[in-house]
Amino acid sequence: MEQQQLKNYINSEQSEFIAVYGRRRVGKTFLIQQVIGDDYAFYVAGMNNVSLRIQLSNFMQGIRKKCPDVRPVKTWLDAFIALETYLESLPEGRKIIFIDEMPWMDTPRSNFISGLEHFWNSWASWRSDIKLIVCGSATSWIINNLIKNRGGLHNRVTHKIPLKPFALKECQMYFAARGFRLSTKQIAECYMVLGGVPFYLSKMNKGESVAQNIDRLLFAEDGELCDEFQNLYNSLYKNARNHIKIVTALAAKGKGLTRGDIVKQTKLANNGKLTLMLEELESCGFIRSYEPFLAKPARARNRVADGYQSPDTLYQLVDHFTLFHFQIMKKAVAHDPNYWSNSQNSHTYSVWSGLSFEMLCLNHAEQIKMALGISGIISNVVSWFGKGDERKAQIDMLIDRADKTINVCEMKFYNRPYAMTAKDEADIERKVSSFIEATKTDKNVIVTMITAKGIEQNEHSSCIQKELVLDALFN
Repeated sequence: MEQQQLKNYINSEQSEFIAVYGRRRVGKTFLIQQVIGDDYAFYVAGMNNVSLRIQLSNFMQGIRKKCPDVRPVKTWLDAFIALETYLESLPEGRKIIFIDEMPWMDTPRSNFISGLEHFWNSWASWRSDIKLIVCGSATSWIINNLIKNRGGLHNRVTHKIPLKPFALKECQMYFAARGFRLSTKQIAECYMVLGGVPFYLSKMNKGESVAQNIDRLLFAEDGELCDEFQNLYNSLYKNARNHIKIVTALAAKGKGLTRGDIVKQTKLANNGKLTLMLEELESCGFIRSYEPFLAKPARARNRVADGYQSPDTLYQLVDHFTLFHFQIMKKAVAHDPNYWSNSQNSHTYSVWSGLSFEMLCLNHAEQIKMALGISGIISNVVSWFGKGDERKAQIDMLIDRADKTINVCEMKFYNRPYAMTAKDEADIERKVSSFIEATKTDKNVIVTMITAKGIEQNEHSSCIQKELVLDALFN
């Protein structure tokens, strides 16, 4: 879909300013290269952690390849004017400019945005043949400086393509195309560790089990992804230490934390910088913010829509790779290259897989709605947790629907059909009763069980009104 979008934008009859963004390793550059090949008039990639002088030299080198006599420049304004001069010398026809990792070019006090603004507003936008494609892993920079720019670049981006990790279905297609013979459960287990990040998946070896692949990539002394957590956050944020503090706190609380709780646990100041960091983490897909189910949800939602962030708003970790880092890698036995293969039947694996499967279901909520036949009904996916006497009652995922119905979702990740016990039945009945009593909801409540292998029918399974299996998430 994204390839066709990009093709349509490039083939339009007007100049285009196209922003492609998404987290590190998600395949942004690959997407663009697949579409344009070598059909570009100018290409340059920003360099990480280098000075303005080196950034400018690198930029001008892209022009110098076609115009050897071009002179060095000292400012971004001059650099973009040199680009204009070069492009004007080319024959008639569309001229594709691809600037990769643009956020890295915006070094402190460099006036990069001013130079880009002048290039687009005073020259490129007046023409019909310029196709400017910009790209970067620092999603928050793209959003704040280009898409939401309040200055000279306000509303200048003509198209935006947010590139997200693969969903389970896309992973299944990817593995099939590469000759893997993985079951849906094995694909899910891989996803629960690596997420749907194409670069990570490309490192999988079809001659090894999923666990062996994870050992080789993450637990071997020279594993290709063993340092990826730090590299990931440091590549996205200039001062990633505080972002990591936030996700560290969220990783310990599955349902999420309020802003006040985050401040208490991280000791970060409750100010605009915290707001920005939360927005940056959410824009990159590491966390989500949502309103828990409240007795009077309509009022809370209206206040949020008006720009007010309710104190009840929860911030929840939704990135599988980050969860695996905190739940498994930080607790792993040092220097054991077979740690994950030897942990498959451990308590550690059981706890992690339960949490990660809940996250998997949350990240595939649209597929779950489709399987339930409610994709056309307006709904919110939220959580609920009791207070006071009902503090131990918690529902990690419920689908609050506009047709006066609520799906209360229970999720179990087992290697065999799940056999409900008397305790399971009692726990579900307690949760539902507590939920109805505390929220005073008059909606129809449907207890929905999502499992890897289905439910074994017995005397305790009748409390489940709707059942979905893992395959439903592959829609």
